[in-house]
Amino acid sequence: MAKFPRTIVAGIDMPRMIAGTNWIAGYSHTGAAADQFIADYHSQPGNAVNVFKTFLSNGIDAIMGCFQVGYGSSVLAAMRQAEEAVGQKMIIIDTPHVNVDDNAEGRAAAEKAIKASKQLGATFCLIHHSSAEQLVNKNLKAMPRLPDYLDMIRQNGMIPGLSAHMPELVLYSDANEYDVQTYIQIFNCMGFLMQIEIESVYKIIMNAKKPVMTIKAMAAGRCTPFVGLTFNFSVLRDCDMVVCGCLNADEAEEDIEFARAAIEHRPPVVQGRSSPNKTEIIK
Repeated sequence: MAKFPRTIVAGIDMPRMIAGTNWIAGYSHTGAAADQFIADYHSQPGNAVNVFKTFLSNGIDAIMGCFQVGYGSSVLAAMRQAEEAVGQKMIIIDTPHVNVDDNAEGRAAAEKAIKASKQLGATFCLIHHSSAEQLVNKNLKAMPRLPDYLDMIRQNGMIPGLSAHMPELVLYSDANEYDVQTYIQIFNCMGFLMQIEIESVYKIIMNAKKPVMTIKAMAAGRCTPFVGLTFNFSVLRDCDMVVCGCLNADEAEEDIEFARAAIEHRPPVVQGRSSPNKTEIIK
């Protein structure tokens, strides 16, 4: 198995690229037709397995997803087939939806979701942004009751973190010394889905006390993999990671090379694009 640059997150040895799952689970961020295309493509046996085999063969042994909803179970099944084929386990980062209602029923539902993360084999349990952001109090610059859910994660033997689309979650986690060992942040050169300016998110990442996992590096296909991955890996810290989703094994192989090249500050070794008008300039 080839090596990929690595970092340490809460004592866990992690690759700096993480296999994303949106482009396997059918979340294109473009439209229903693209969502259906992804779902149809990955309904064919082996397609998703080959994506994960490619990641594993390149030393990328971590996967992130929202595995308790939608096609999550199918994605995990494909991952497990790839693990068996390559002979290497993947580190699972689950981002479950957690009920944060402040009552007994809500807590019971939250505990059930967190236990399900443990049962599916997650090492990291990062509370989904749609849940975590309900706890944000900008006036207090805090997230009241968040420690309750982080403790539930610890009690189930997993490492707690936040799927933090809202940049304040990183700031408040650090300022209040919550048991948040890593956080997701949307970060791309186009500002796609980012709630504040790129420069501001960059500063938040640079000053974060814990390693950051960036997502949407290619702005859900709105910029090329070369541009998106080069931007991320060129400006992030050595401890930070980039989540990269791919439709097929060839895309995965190409994106991994773009990432390696960016980290190593060299040109990527990839085939040129097809064009009806190839010239000395357009290659």
